Amino acid sequence: MTALPNATADSVPGGLDREAQVSTLRSMFGSPRPPLDPILQGTHPSEMLSNPKIVIVDDQPINVAVVQKYLKMAGYTRFATTTDSRQATPLIAQEWPDVVLLDIMMPYVSGLDILAELRRDERFADLPVIILTAATERQTKLEALKLGATEFLHKPFDAAELETRLRNVLSLKAHQDRLKNYAWELELEVAVSSAELMEIHREVVHCLARVGEFRDNETGKHVRRVSRYAAIIAECLGQSGEFVQRIGEAAALHDIGKVGIPDAILLKPGKLDENEFAAMKGHCDYGRHLCTLETPGEKQGFLSHAATGQAIFNGSRAPILQMAAVIAHSHHERWDGTGYPEGLRGEQIPLEGRITAVADVFDALTNARPYKRPLSLEASLDIILAEGGTHFDPRVVDAFFSGVDQIIRVYCEERDDAGGSECCTPQPAPVLSSGSDLVAG
Repeated sequence: MTALPNATADSVPGGLDREAQVSTLRSMFGSPRPPLDPILQGTHPSEMLSNPKIVIVDDQPINVAVVQKYLKMAGYTRFATTTDSRQATPLIAQEWPDVVLLDIMMPYVSGLDILAELRRDERFADLPVIILTAATERQTKLEALKLGATEFLHKPFDAAELETRLRNVLSLKAHQDRLKNYAWELELEVAVSSAELMEIHREVVHCLARVGEFRDNETGKHVRRVSRYAAIIAECLGQSGEFVQRIGEAAALHDIGKVGIPDAILLKPGKLDENEFAAMKGHCDYGRHLCTLETPGEKQGFLSHAATGQAIFNGSRAPILQMAAVIAHSHHERWDGTGYPEGLRGEQIPLEGRITAVADVFDALTNARPYKRPLSLEASLDIILAEGGTHFDPRVVDAFFSGVDQIIRVYCEERDDAGGSECCTPQPAPVLSSGSDLVAG
């Protein structure tokens, strides 16, 4: 049985109930052995033993007739046969038998070649194959065993031996199938449970992001826009689907540290003074503290200095919160090293921080803040372009403009002052000499 491919929580779309998740996983990963035979549908092995489907391949019609006669006497009724070895593999693929009785010495294609072909096919890797042979050479038997033969029957056949060996082979295979199907069902259950936990985790992250959004109530849909922008940029950078999905969730927490900033600073309708701006910078450390789940006893030491970029990975075990910690701490760093809180330069800044920086600034430019009116879309795009190589990673800026059509679509759909997808360009405002004043918060 092949394990569920990438059967992780991220495999299942969010918002599905348990029944829908199971159905989705079944459709995505198939079944252990389609089409499902009775044993895989939960019947007892004895039921499968009572009426298995048997394929007989032998170039001598008399041998086929004898085997069928003996097995019919034992109560078996479902047969598919061929005396043309060239038709053996297509017949097996069509019939999906429970067992194959296979002659070795045949014209055109030998039984050993057919056996080798079956074992190369994932679908029939465990299919019981009983070799029917008049050969007594030890080497032939060894080769058949190496290729995966299940059992041997020597010609001429003994009816009692034939039925006994067949029943033993089928009994073993039935129990193997039951175990494999049970393991597959357990893995499916684990995948569904993981999906449920991930969905709960996403909801908690979303609620936490909303806390920050309500705290800074002038930003409206800010966290949702930044998340969508970040995912678009990451995708245009060629990042994996897992990274794209994760940053689309984690970027929502980029400003969660603002819950620790006093209202007088956070909602001040004007430019911050030096002391206020220094206090505002603290939201990066607050955000990291929240996402890395540090204990209260560590807080004072933590706030007294900035940890290095790598240290922020040592907190929460949840991948989304790990990335959120990176983003919260690094999204105000600048490519030229003049940002905060660490003054990191270039690729010292984590990629998720560099991506979110562009997404955050673009949203700050195009939307109103207590201290500014929104800039026009054109003016905002000009600033993003001009800041490549100084504020922003040039490669991230290139990715931003590669996905600019999607960016603008999100901008239009998620406007604070728009009720639908229709895009209304904000009124132009004087372009500031530097974007830095727009992103201090």
